[in-house]
Amino acid sequence: MATTLTRILLHITFSTKHRAKLIPTHYRDDLYAYMGGICRNHDSVLLAAGGTDDHVHLFVNLGKTVALSTLMLELKRDTSKWMKSRGREFAVFAWQDGYFAFSIGQSGADKLRAYIAGQPAHHHALSFQDEVRAVLRKYGLQLDERYAWD
Repeated sequence: MATTLTRILLHITFSTKHRAKLIPTHYRDDLYAYMGGICRNHDSVLLAAGGTDDHVHLFVNLGKTVALSTLMLELKRDTSKWMKSRGREFAVFAWQDGYFAFSIGQSGADKLRAYIAGQPAHHHALSFQDEVRAVLRKYGLQLDERYAWD
């Protein structure tokens, strides 16, 4: 085959350092747009983004030549700088060290988009930690909580 075609769909989530409530509603759309630009710069597409005041969920089509770790380094580094530039109240803004990323099939895309869009309502009843635990159970992964919540 003379061309390379890929569809690497990922559900990525990560929180602010110590889940500090530093992502106000009025900055979220701009933050997600900025994240979309970073993804484009890495030949990836941000298909959906959402979250709350302490974490984000991203639905990304990862580019065929991009390592997930490289994209995450750039996303977290550059958006941290962007948030800090919003004002003095964000001088301490930082993301947690790690992230969670899971592949999904095309058949789950609409469900994931709806899940991401419903984040604010979803978290009225469920904490970020409980949400992560549920996702990890779904994917059959064990979590050592001593290292998960930085």
